[in-house]
Amino acid sequence: MELNELLSLFDHHPGVLRLREQLSARRPRVRLEGLRGSSAAVVLGAAAQSSGDFFLVVGDDEEEAAYFYNDLRQLLGEHTVLFLPSSYRRAVKYGHRDTAGEILRTDVLSRLSDRAAGAEAGEPLFVVTFPAALAERVAPRVSLSARSLSLKVAESYDVIELTHRLEELGFRRKDYVYEPGEYALRGSILDIFSYSSEYPYRIDFFGDEVESVHSFEVQTQLSRSVVEGAQIVPNVEGDTSGEQLVPITDYFSQEPVVVAHDLQFVCDRVQQIFDEGFADQALAEQAATSEMELSEVYTRFAASRLLVNGKELQSQLARGMYWQWSKAADQKKVAGGEIVPTVVFHTQLQPLFHKQFEQVLATFRSLIADGQRIYVLADSEKQQERLRDILGELAQREGGAPGASLFTPVHLTLHEGFADADVAAAFYTDHQIFDRFHKYNLRSDHARNAKMSLTLKEIRQFEPGDYVVHVDHGVGQFVGLMRIPGSDGAMQEVIKIKYQNNDAIFVSIHALHKVSKYKGKEGTPPRLSHLGTGAWERLKERTKKKLKDIARDLILLYSRRRAEKGYAFSPDSFLQQELEASFAYEDTPDQLRVTRQVKADMEQPRPMDRLVCGDVGFGKTEIAVRAAFKAATDGKQVAVMVPTTVLALQHYKTFAKRLKDFPVRVDYLSRARTTAQTKALLKDLADGQIDILVGTHKLIGKTVKFKDLGLLIIDEEQKFGVSVKERLRQLKVNVDTLTMSATPIPRTLQFSLMGARDLSVINTPPPNRHPIRTEIHTFGHEIIADAINFELSRNGQVYIVTHRIAQLTHIEHLIHKYVPDARVVVGHGQMEPAKLEKVILDFVNHEYDVLLSTTIIENGIDVPNANTILIDNAQHFGLSDLHQMRGRVGRGSQKAFCYLMAPPLSALPDDSRRRLQAIENFSDLGSGIHIAMQDLDIRGAGNLLGAEQSGFVADLGYEAYQKILSEAVSELKNDEFADLFAEELTRQSDEAAGGEFAAECNVECDLHAYLPEMYVPGASERMLLYRELDGLESDEELEGFRRRLLDRFGPLPAEAEELLRIGPLRRLGRRCGAERLVLKSRAMTLFFVANAQSPFYQSRIFSRILAFATSPANMRRCELGEKKGKRYIRIKNVGSVDAAVAVLEHFVKQTEDGNFEMTDCDEDDALD
Repeated sequence: MELNELLSLFDHHPGVLRLREQLSARRPRVRLEGLRGSSAAVVLGAAAQSSGDFFLVVGDDEEEAAYFYNDLRQLLGEHTVLFLPSSYRRAVKYGHRDTAGEILRTDVLSRLSDRAAGAEAGEPLFVVTFPAALAERVAPRVSLSARSLSLKVAESYDVIELTHRLEELGFRRKDYVYEPGEYALRGSILDIFSYSSEYPYRIDFFGDEVESVHSFEVQTQLSRSVVEGAQIVPNVEGDTSGEQLVPITDYFSQEPVVVAHDLQFVCDRVQQIFDEGFADQALAEQAATSEMELSEVYTRFAASRLLVNGKELQSQLARGMYWQWSKAADQKKVAGGEIVPTVVFHTQLQPLFHKQFEQVLATFRSLIADGQRIYVLADSEKQQERLRDILGELAQREGGAPGASLFTPVHLTLHEGFADADVAAAFYTDHQIFDRFHKYNLRSDHARNAKMSLTLKEIRQFEPGDYVVHVDHGVGQFVGLMRIPGSDGAMQEVIKIKYQNNDAIFVSIHALHKVSKYKGKEGTPPRLSHLGTGAWERLKERTKKKLKDIARDLILLYSRRRAEKGYAFSPDSFLQQELEASFAYEDTPDQLRVTRQVKADMEQPRPMDRLVCGDVGFGKTEIAVRAAFKAATDGKQVAVMVPTTVLALQHYKTFAKRLKDFPVRVDYLSRARTTAQTKALLKDLADGQIDILVGTHKLIGKTVKFKDLGLLIIDEEQKFGVSVKERLRQLKVNVDTLTMSATPIPRTLQFSLMGARDLSVINTPPPNRHPIRTEIHTFGHEIIADAINFELSRNGQVYIVTHRIAQLTHIEHLIHKYVPDARVVVGHGQMEPAKLEKVILDFVNHEYDVLLSTTIIENGIDVPNANTILIDNAQHFGLSDLHQMRGRVGRGSQKAFCYLMAPPLSALPDDSRRRLQAIENFSDLGSGIHIAMQDLDIRGAGNLLGAEQSGFVADLGYEAYQKILSEAVSELKNDEFADLFAEELTRQSDEAAGGEFAAECNVECDLHAYLPEMYVPGASERMLLYRELDGLESDEELEGFRRRLLDRFGPLPAEAEELLRIGPLRRLGRRCGAERLVLKSRAMTLFFVANAQSPFYQSRIFSRILAFATSPANMRRCELGEKKGKRYIRIKNVGSVDAAVAVLEHFVKQTEDGNFEMTDCDEDDALD
């Protein structure tokens, strides 16, 4: 059943019928009582269905409004329900505008304006908002309609005039559209991002006529869906040049039905925002970043010009109907003594079950006995099945009705469940039954993603001056894409790379797979390589030797473990399922996969040694809890080992909290325990009374004796010393081991190490976590005081981080001056370890409100109560440091904030600005940020293979390093460990039999094969496309690439078609054993593999090539020879890539068919 079908249940609801009567009688005041949970949204939706009224729903704050909007939108659909946010981030007084908010506001204004013009008559419309959004003035309606453009399919427009008009409206021309207010013109395609739509439009012209209009995704730049036409609205919110602004109520063409808890509160809040106006800090920032004089800034940002005062709003809203949706059942009278008609509802909130499923079952049964129907609302079917299974099992154990018939599943959910006696039904939400956090979605998320994809793209693209690595020549500097004449005088597109002593090489666009961006430690430039000295080759050899030693150890350990016998744990019990079902968040696909891998390893008779990597907050601890519980239910003991005392306490709390309802005993061992406690604990451990013990490296000391240790869990292994690691290595051979690391291991490394280590990686961030609200500010006492006061008001804690110890006292004085009642503690790396540990423990135990520190806090402390972090001089930190420090907040269910304090962006160097904007835009956990995280890739390599690796990574660049690593591992597997990997090797050689004889085929050609600048504007975009094309492996991928080009840039010119054929040519070249393929002067030369022992020379393909070259018909156009020890064949009359592909396909296909005859007609085809 779908959620919107629930509205039909309320059609004859007495309360809904009374509301409809009040609507038609136009009663100015109505009071709604007894609406609990999400019942208000359902009742309003049902009452409004048959009316054509305009409802303005005002929540007390943004969060309440957003949840109400989410409920209503799920019930009535996007078209009927709009959300009006504030166009400022967080508080209006800081003056930070939010593009995503501006889009939604402009959308609401343009819908209200259309409604005033007579569109949508007779249809209901809801606008959901909150006081801060009503406090802003907007551009008058006349100017909105005068400045809007409408483009429809099959109508004609002069494209040049149209672009002039867009410029007048304030749109900026770009090569590609990423943000609202931009447009791009490429040939006959015009892309425009209007302020009134969440997706940009792609308008395809045929001459002057609009042939089609599509909306498209910003991230991929690919079309989404066909639309009738495009409504283009400029930024009426931000452009406030000289117009007299008006309150939003001027847009209301009909008297609204205002729905609020307390209209007086709303107007008071609006008045408060008006009185606060804009902070001095905001005005100073505006003056610093724009060219306006300070006096002009003051006039422009006067509260009376931009904001509405409460009394004005009250008088405007008083004209309509007011439905007071009361929270408490108090007085029936309103000022003036008149009696207000009251509609009373009989609803109850969904009870708090706290995952007690016996209680859920009992409640469901008693409701059914009372004749009530039960509906369970959930976003995913999987959750419905889980609940049904759990209740079914419980019901069977107790004997009674099976769980399946207890409730009706409903797809999509509301924010809060409720039961309504008038319809004899209960509507319960699954996130409340399972104690999960429920997140609302606003349409503005797309606009934020757009900003993010732009930042990512900036980070991925090659800019002149960037360091790059060429596999054969070493580290150089990218100079740019350029055109140089080929041998026949035709222009070729190449990239130029500069080396030491200003030497340079030109790399063909068909060999870009050999060039990668240099990824090394942030902030330290690499040394450029010398060309022609052999130093680069020697460095690669040295690294390969070192890597082989490391990989050899890993493989030996791996093979020893395969031969050992361990303990095979039994399959999951009922308790295990109950534990997993009660996880407060929804499992991500990665988490489920890794949990399954870990449990499967435990059920095997050989010992497990698995490394689980994932970013901060991605749910590694939950996987450890599940594994530990599985071991404990089988009667085995578990040791959880962590690097610091503080972490030991934290992990103990996490494990104890998750397992408190289950029959296992968790304890911890660390310096913080007294001698008596430790003694008693060790005795219980030896007697087998403790199931799970958390502790530091003391756990593997001589005094600690386990009765029956079955699982060892190690957190952040790279932080332990050598002797501890050695002891662990001995233990690992016959105890199941699970290692966790917060530095994500890059995907490429995982493939290289297959067979040397069992790796599981969690790449997807958990859904439904609050994104961390991230903002960039200039340093000022206002922002610090506000952040601390806000946290204190919700009983939270604050981190303040700075990069210099000297700065700590200055900030401490500021806090004492402006927030005298805050308890501040200072911590930094130069303190004695014991003292620092005490500071951190006191902070964890909420003895202090503010922890002022240097970067020490990124080392894994987790304080669920600290939800605001301020980072001073943020421009001095690398991306990964900023990301990991920010990951310290937002661990609980509270909304978290991160303030980056830095000089105005315009004053920062480009790379610092890019870093700060990247972190500001990646506010969701793990939202694609890894692409930007060079540091983390390197740290990941270090963690996996020993810290000394980062030196090599810095010399070689990460991608070259990774290539050499995979070569080293594959050589070891083929030579030293051939017996161990026999199965894998046979499988590979079987694949190669029908596969490729050359690992690499370099194509050189003088044909016109490139993307013309008129077709794809912008060198960096062409570079990205060339690199993408270079990485394609199959015909399906190539076809997808062609479709994307067609969608974004229109029909392909001849040069682009020729370029797309190079990929298949290279693949065929590899299958034909060619390491190099030269296509010049209407002839094709194949240089075959240098290794004379290669199976290629015994293959049918080679025989086929020889037969072709020596056949009488071809003798005159083929030449076989050897040059510098390399055998080659030269075939004349091959004038295009197509012809070359035909010849090679002829060799390959004939071989596949097993047919060695070449008929005349084949011959002609190949020569065409």
